[in-house]
Order: sequence, then structure tokens, then C-alpha cells
Amino acid sequence: MTPASSILNPNSNPDLYVAAVLTLYLDLPDTPLRTNASDQRQARTWFDRGLSPELVETALLLASLRRRARPITAPPLPRIRSLAYFQPVVEELVDQPPPTGYLQHLRLKLRHAVDTPRGGASS
Repeated sequence: MTPASSILNPNSNPDLYVAAVLTLYLDLPDTPLRTNASDQRQARTWFDRGLSPELVETALLLASLRRRARPITAPPLPRIRSLAYFQPVVEELVDQPPPTGYLQHLRLKLRHAVDTPRGGASS
């Protein structure tokens, strides 16, 4: 019998992991209102590679913040259409893991960026 703690742990349960990643993705600015099969496969690939949900969340937040950091005079970017958009940042963080506390920093920074009108944010 499988212990309940492992069923509820996204690190050991692929369905929970995929659901957690897709929920994070949909909660970001400039992402679609729903996911598709390709997004689900991408999240499952990250699970199969053993990437922690924290690393994936860090990549999603970092990429979103980088998009928002573009100059106000730059032409607007199209909406993100796929979870695969974040793959290069995931690889960047696999190669160079972020320091302890960086995820919390990104969470706060994105919250501030979303709450602040574009052009009014200071970094």
C-alpha cells in the first residue's frame, strides 16, 4: 500500500506534479486560460527528468519577470501560447541552480510587478 504522504507529494506523484505545474503556468500573466496536451506532456517531461516543482516555478516566474522588464517603448509581445516557452529558462536553472531564497524573491517581485501599472514599476 502506498503511503498517503507520497500520494500527496508532487515530487513522487506525476499527476499531482503536472497539475501543480499547469496551475502555476495558468496563474502567470500573459498565459492562456487553459492548457493543452502539449503543455501536459511538457510538464510530464520535467517530472520524468526529476526536476523539482520549485525549480520549474522559479523558471516560470523568472521568464515572466524578464518579459515584464522590457522597456515600455518596446512593441508588445504576443501572449505566451505554450509551456514550452519556459524550457530555455528551465535549462538555464538546471545548469546554474538559483541561490536559496531566490524563489521567494521572485514570487514577491512578480506580485509587485502585477500590482504596479507598467511603466510605474521601479526595480
